[in-house]
Amino acid sequence: MRRKIIVTGLMGLAAILVLSQPAAAIDGWGPRVGMTVNPDQVHFGAQLDAGYITNHLRFQPNFTVGVGNDATVWSVDFDAAYLFASVGNGWAPYVGGGPAINVVDHSNRANDSNFDSGLNLLGGVEHRLSGGTRFFTELKLGLLDSPDMRWTVGWTFTR
Repeated sequence: MRRKIIVTGLMGLAAILVLSQPAAAIDGWGPRVGMTVNPDQVHFGAQLDAGYITNHLRFQPNFTVGVGNDATVWSVDFDAAYLFASVGNGWAPYVGGGPAINVVDHSNRANDSNFDSGLNLLGGVEHRLSGGTRFFTELKLGLLDSPDMRWTVGWTFTR
């Protein structure tokens, strides 16, 4: 119970940060798609590049819907990522994490939905494409009541 209170408090703080950002502060957005383990699903969604909190630390909340394995999982993740300097080939690695809100709807059971809080750890790489668009791939590990693992690819269209 205590961990849920802590995670819920962190999610509330993250939600306040997102909602307090003016639209002009959003640096980009884009689609994401991938595969999830436990539950075994395909997921799709979108993310925001909500700008830098500090030097190298970017706030990038995202939303995904996972389908398959007799369930639908809606996840809202309030992730922040620390970006390292890009290597010679233009790929920039990053690590991060953040709190999550997960709603699980079991399609094989009547009226069976769970509202859960979770925590994510992530790592990935991104590459700047022409016109400022960025391509990324990341691996996200879930703690508490988040999906165990998500592998995702996506694009961020910047201003």
